[in-house]
Amino acid sequence: MHEYSIAYDLYATARKAALDNQATKVKKIRVDIGKMAMVNPDQVIFLFDTIKEDDPLFATAELACTEIEPETRCPCGYAGNEIYVCPKCGALPEVVRGREIVVTNVEIEVAD
Repeated sequence: MHEYSIAYDLYATARKAALDNQATKVKKIRVDIGKMAMVNPDQVIFLFDTIKEDDPLFATAELACTEIEPETRCPCGYAGNEIYVCPKCGALPEVVRGREIVVTNVEIEVAD
């Protein structure tokens, strides 16, 4: 169940960013999850919500996941989203995007 460790890492990353910037509240964390990362975004959100329960800094925090489609490239010149067989030459294309899990934004509130 690697979704738990991913959810915890997202929580820890957002918490560090919030504390580094003297935040009083974490409002929203945006994450890009590649479809080939083999992660269930709904499960990550559920686990994140469970992890953040006892942290007042995250009382109303929301985790928003965006699934990223795979992008591939082949030495023959093909670029697209075919992940198994290059439609031009039949080779295995290289996946250049779609396996990542990236925090793209952490919205926080700070005291004046």
